[in-house]
Amino acid sequence: MIGGLVLTPFDAAAILIVLAAALGYINFRFLKLPSSIGLTIMGALASSIVVGLDRMFPGAGLDHDVVRFIAGIDFHTTLMEGMLSFLLFAGALHVDWKEMARGRWPILILSTVGVVLSTLLVGGGFLLLTQMIGLELPAIWCFVFGALISPTDPVSVMGVLERAHVSPALEATVAGESLFNDGVGVVIFAILLAAAVSGAPFSIPDGLRLFAIEAGGGVMLGLVIGWIAFRAMCSIDDYKVEVLISLAVVMGGYAIARPFHASGPVAMAVAGLIIGNAGVKHAMSDTTRDYLHKFWDLIDDILNTVLFLLIGLEVVTIPGDIRLLVLGVAAIPLALAARTVSVIFPLRVIRPKHRYGLVAPVTLIWGGLRGGISIALALGLPAGPARSVILAATYVVVLFSVIVQGGTIKRLLEHLTREEAAS
Repeated sequence: MIGGLVLTPFDAAAILIVLAAALGYINFRFLKLPSSIGLTIMGALASSIVVGLDRMFPGAGLDHDVVRFIAGIDFHTTLMEGMLSFLLFAGALHVDWKEMARGRWPILILSTVGVVLSTLLVGGGFLLLTQMIGLELPAIWCFVFGALISPTDPVSVMGVLERAHVSPALEATVAGESLFNDGVGVVIFAILLAAAVSGAPFSIPDGLRLFAIEAGGGVMLGLVIGWIAFRAMCSIDDYKVEVLISLAVVMGGYAIARPFHASGPVAMAVAGLIIGNAGVKHAMSDTTRDYLHKFWDLIDDILNTVLFLLIGLEVVTIPGDIRLLVLGVAAIPLALAARTVSVIFPLRVIRPKHRYGLVAPVTLIWGGLRGGISIALALGLPAGPARSVILAATYVVVLFSVIVQGGTIKRLLEHLTREEAAS
């Protein structure tokens, strides 16, 4: 409800699309920043202006109306049960599984062991930070924050790889890890959150069992629905029906995942890899292939635009406590340090004598952006003191990741590539 008017889901979607189109035009016409960075900055500025006007004119109630509007969107459900399925499938369509197979061990280890290690490091460090700043937060909630901030966002990472000209093998490794580590991160987050809400002690055997069911079930479901779609596409040659089949894979497959307790994100990544590789090469004509890629590129661009605008707008939902800002700023180097250790250590274990150079580790570390998935998980936390603390820290880390890391990674990799070529 805004100003006495009740907003329907269509009204909310219309407002977001109009805002995204207007700000996207301003960014393309004047700022000329990468869309994810430009929209996040403008969304944050728009939210800050609303907060400032509300402080200047308390009777206007602008802040309250905007908060109610954003809260009414149910960002967690919108992303995790809707947008994420489309985004992961669209991203997986462009990943070459032959190149990804070359980096299969780094992808497997980084998206599992790496996420677990990062969760532990961030959770332990966050507990120390909250105690130093004077915020009371139980240890289990600190590890919940570690789980939601550890996965890299495939949406943000794909955008980085489009701008940074890295080798196909490295691009496939980074993209593959980002596609799968969010599914692993969501599973770990759900397990820790259940323990935090219930107050029961965390059980490692139960956690491993749930992880095997959700992650393994997601892989199996993705293989099944991907294979069914592939066989269906092989038997016809009509671009309209084949594009519709790909849409059915995403929406129907994600809906099926929930009652089977399988990981929807993992299933969509696997299905997208099958359609984007076997399907594109063996089941489609050139016309169908062109329409399929254009359709999913458009879906991807629209959802990305709305997603990063929403991230910027979320600033109005954060309580005005200076300690939360300090905690968020302190969490930035903590998240980066944990990402560094969770990348370097597994890579050294896999190939102890291999010389990686600088481009690959920097791409994985500085290019491992946090984005909408972390924000969505934080917004999905139950109401309580822990929610505002975790949401504030998540927002600051994501804002830094998208704007600073996303804005500098291209130039940094170009510099390192020239240095390696000259040496």
